[in-house]
Amino acid sequence: MKVLITGVAGFIGFHVAKKFIANKIKVIGVDNLNSYYDVGLKKDRIKNIKKTNKNYFKFYHKDINNIFFLKKLFSKNKFEAVIHLAAQPGVRYSFKNPKSYFDNNLNGFVNVLEILRLFKVKHFIFASSSSVYGNSHKARSSEVDSCDKPLNLYAATKKSNEILGYSYSKIHNIKMTALRFFTVYGPWGRPDMAYFKFVDSIFKRKKIDIYNHGKHKRDFSYIDQIVDGIFAIFSYRKKNKKPFNIYNLASGRPFKLLDFISMIEKIIGHKSKKNYLNVQKGDILETAANINKFYRDFKIKQKLTLEQGLKEFINWYKNYYNKKI
Repeated sequence: MKVLITGVAGFIGFHVAKKFIANKIKVIGVDNLNSYYDVGLKKDRIKNIKKTNKNYFKFYHKDINNIFFLKKLFSKNKFEAVIHLAAQPGVRYSFKNPKSYFDNNLNGFVNVLEILRLFKVKHFIFASSSSVYGNSHKARSSEVDSCDKPLNLYAATKKSNEILGYSYSKIHNIKMTALRFFTVYGPWGRPDMAYFKFVDSIFKRKKIDIYNHGKHKRDFSYIDQIVDGIFAIFSYRKKNKKPFNIYNLASGRPFKLLDFISMIEKIIGHKSKKNYLNVQKGDILETAANINKFYRDFKIKQKLTLEQGLKEFINWYKNYYNKKI
């Protein structure tokens, strides 16, 4: 059995690859190793995967916009599933470089859809985002809620992915699952994410930027739950009448940003220097997931508390960067 993981050098892609390899499933990983954040960290993730079991992993430093490479790859390999995690992430960066989002999140996504059509792949699992909900006024965002008012270009491309995927699924009878992730964190995380920046700044004795004066709320999701969820969806063999499905994949427990920062300070044992700022353009004020649908189908919930998950990340950070407070 063999799967393709795009964006395999990314935070989630790295952990998903290790999960599949641990279950003796061969993984072919593709990543363009772009410089949006530290390329060295991405390369170290790939090295770490290869150490796990190099016989079950093959990596290609390639771009999903290269349709000729994709055709060659699929002609040589029969994939049980494609797990598509490659994308240009980030909200604020979309205001600086919108073309990157069109190239990677739209054009690259359509390239993958076309390959699925041509090679008749059984199951396509792809990353969407909680950002598609915009500023929802509901206590918990549900998969059936309207997502017609994205607040930034990143959210707009993710919603577009869902629409394009639905169309291809219906027309070409391809089983697809879209996963709306909510603020995923954990070891080997992304340096552009707020939790990573907070920890990094505290260790470096720098001020942390706190937008909306810390009034934001976020549904923080530990990486293990995301990985277990993806693997469960891949492994699910029952006949599903719906060829296209969307799931919120999250903890379902939002936290205030200031409480989150206090938790980090407590674990590290050091207070942060704070720089309070106004809401930034494109920011979503609160994310909170209704996870009833996913739990109904897969019975998976978050195992670690937020504090336990943050301890895991901070321990990794200290070891990886050789940091002491």
